[in-house]
Amino acid sequence: MKKLILETTAYKILEGDLRAGKLSHAYMLDFPDAKNLKNALVIFALKFFGTDADEAKGARIANGSFPDCKFYPRDDKKLSADVINEIIDDSAMRPVEGAKKLFIISGFDGASALLQNKLLKTLEEPLEGVYFLLGVTSVAPVLDTVRSRVKLLEIPPFTEAQVYGALERRRHDDMNAAAAKSSGGVLGAAENMVDGGWFLEVVSAANEICRTTRAGDIGDIVAKYGDTKYKNELLSEMQRLYFSALNGGENLPLVKPALIYAVEKLNGAFGELKFNAVFSALLYDFLLAVVRENKKWQKLSE
Repeated sequence: MKKLILETTAYKILEGDLRAGKLSHAYMLDFPDAKNLKNALVIFALKFFGTDADEAKGARIANGSFPDCKFYPRDDKKLSADVINEIIDDSAMRPVEGAKKLFIISGFDGASALLQNKLLKTLEEPLEGVYFLLGVTSVAPVLDTVRSRVKLLEIPPFTEAQVYGALERRRHDDMNAAAAKSSGGVLGAAENMVDGGWFLEVVSAANEICRTTRAGDIGDIVAKYGDTKYKNELLSEMQRLYFSALNGGENLPLVKPALIYAVEKLNGAFGELKFNAVFSALLYDFLLAVVRENKKWQKLSE
């Protein structure tokens, strides 16, 4: 994880600001990995204070005991008006052990508009030496008025190779490669796939489903996978397989127009599932339509 973060443009921007002595009073880290967001914020905090986790100050920052580096919300609780009031009050106090004080708010995109507005003036005019680092997995829920007062540090999804490398550095697992492919560049998602045990089931199911070309096999497939607990995960893995086949990766027994059709129909399936469609019926209709589309184009090419 640390190796990936240190190589990002976002991290290098903070390094440059520190080196030039031109720190912004507020930063927003946009990192689409909810599982590892706080870890990433710690890495940025260590750089902000010019220390490392194996040093005394760095260890205190990492474990939340350094008085000039405050992490919110505490104990995985949600942001509340009381927490925001505490931050505002504390930000009026000067640093204890140095010249800088950093407030880190993880999951700021989950804060209501009311809470975001409550913090607005403090973000705009903090006390000298007081800084903010807001962590989000998406900037979309953040008010424009807040965005205009922070310097955005964006970490886009990692490459498949980067995720695979991070998984291997953590520990070798036979599922690392498949998880890296299916993660969408989000390391936390890949880690959950490898650690959860369910991913092997999803990969196996998606492979069998996406290789179905006979209408007579659909009933057995639906009976086998129609009551899976991992509906969205299965659809996502199917989508990845179809996309990969379109780009010359996976070798699926479908002609190209049928692959394109499958991808488009899957987009609709996600929407239907969101509105409580019966998954077994959805899967049956999807497979039947794809099998028919494949046969149609096969006949046209004969």
